[in-house]
Amino acid sequence: MTIRKQFESLLSTCVQQGASDMHLTSDQPVSFRVGGQLRPDGEHVYYAESIGAMIDDIMTARQQKEFTERWTVDLGYTAANGERFRVNCYREMGQPAMAVRHLNQNILSLNELGLPEQLRELAYLQSGLVLVTGVTGSGKSTTLAVLLDEINRHRNCHILTVEDPVEFVHRNHRSLVHHREVHTDVPSFADAVRAGLREDPDVIMVGEMRDLETMQTSIIAAETGHLVFSTLHTGQAVGAVERFIGHFSGHEQATARHRISMVLRAVFAQRLVAGANGRGLVAVVEMLRGTHGVAHLIRNSKTEQLHSMMESGAAEGMWTLDQELARLVKSNKITRQVAAEHCNNMESFERLVQVASGEER
Repeated sequence: MTIRKQFESLLSTCVQQGASDMHLTSDQPVSFRVGGQLRPDGEHVYYAESIGAMIDDIMTARQQKEFTERWTVDLGYTAANGERFRVNCYREMGQPAMAVRHLNQNILSLNELGLPEQLRELAYLQSGLVLVTGVTGSGKSTTLAVLLDEINRHRNCHILTVEDPVEFVHRNHRSLVHHREVHTDVPSFADAVRAGLREDPDVIMVGEMRDLETMQTSIIAAETGHLVFSTLHTGQAVGAVERFIGHFSGHEQATARHRISMVLRAVFAQRLVAGANGRGLVAVVEMLRGTHGVAHLIRNSKTEQLHSMMESGAAEGMWTLDQELARLVKSNKITRQVAAEHCNNMESFERLVQVASGEER
């Protein structure tokens, strides 16, 4: 069996087992993450030479050069059967290794993913900035794909996505969708957004806010009438706002706060937790909306008050992580124990569980 066929066989096993991720480490059983749990597969053990050969086989010459220089590379891979994967190649104890994420191209609906219906409203905004935040593996890319799919199916728009690598490939429905991959189609996220502004987009999805230049160009895009979606790696919505502002130097922050307050439409933080009765993973979302009150706090350096505004902002479509956890406990979607492991304030969470009425937001 050729090296490529060995790799394709592993990818097929990953899909057949319903795994979200696959890990290849030298001299260790291949591990698959199924339902949030990592499971070693004793039938598949690969040595450094084989893993290294697989890495070389799936890389372009540019990626091979980058791997030699930086010892880590992210790339997209489309299997022979059409399934897409995100592959992170790296070194572990001096040996080549891979972490592979299956990118299920069957984009589900908000309801099918168990996400709050209020998120759908974000797909119908005309302009502004929407941030999705959460730790690695919390489903940010999937949620963004759902929102873009909603736009694609129900609005006549030109959608531009910029990713590294491209994860979800959207086929045109009512919208025209163009995908651009960093290092393949464009040098950087910032370059893609800057060039994209001359390509008549209505919606721009920036895969990740990695640097100040990307943030600045994204703000410009939002200021000039485009709807911009992007992600940050923070655990909470308020933390995302603070991190975004924190990328600007001290003398720039007052201006940055004003500009961000004018374009920010929503920040939602997402994490995945174990469902009750072994029902897989459940998405837990907290929501901050760009209301006049929120904009005022951001402009005036009072982001520490945003959490309180979220707690009392149900009428404006806002809620905190602890409020959402309490709601999910009341609806028997997650256990009280699991919720307690993820809450931000145990005392507040316990009080919310005790007084929750069970009514929908």
